Amino acid sequence: MIFHQVLIDQLEYTHSDEGGGLAWDVQAWVGRDYNRLFFKSEGERRGGQIEEGRIELLWSRPVEAFWDAQVGLRRDFGHGPKRNWLAVGVQGIAPYLFDIEATAYLGTGGRTALRLSAEYEVPITQRTFLTPEVEANLHGKSDRERGVGSGLSDVSFGLRLRHEFRREFAPYVGVVWTRSLGRTADFVRAEGAPVSERQIVAGVRFWF
Repeated sequence: MIFHQVLIDQLEYTHSDEGGGLAWDVQAWVGRDYNRLFFKSEGERRGGQIEEGRIELLWSRPVEAFWDAQVGLRRDFGHGPKRNWLAVGVQGIAPYLFDIEATAYLGTGGRTALRLSAEYEVPITQRTFLTPEVEANLHGKSDRERGVGSGLSDVSFGLRLRHEFRREFAPYVGVVWTRSLGRTADFVRAEGAPVSERQIVAGVRFWF
């Protein structure tokens, strides 16, 4: 049999000192038990324009209990020129039920990158959950046109509290801290923007 799922993990309004915006984090897949095609997209829109975004199309296959290996393509869009990458990574559940994603990227012009993310669900009640999430991005070389520096470029930490009216539908509120580091912070300062930002978020999580 062929199965499928669409998960809008985050669809949220964001507010910070820099103004309001809209952010999204979406995953969808279709396939059988051992071979699946994944679509992933994440980004943020502010001031009527997409500041940053990415889409990925990945082939996924289990390599161990609770772990999938993934390979495919990624495209960056938004601020600056678009970039294309080859993606290779893993996604799964670590001990103590941490959801982990780790993906390495190889781009044109000798560009390399690594994205790491982890989240954990803390049950408050049977329907209410507190979800901390951390993400870090590293780059092998600077890309001034997209405002990305070499090394550890940015880290973010989010904390969201959601209530499931149904398993498939859950509004939430939360806060997200983001910090640019190293050469990326230098590029951000040169544009007159703050290197750290705190956002208050409110959104909805749903799947089908």
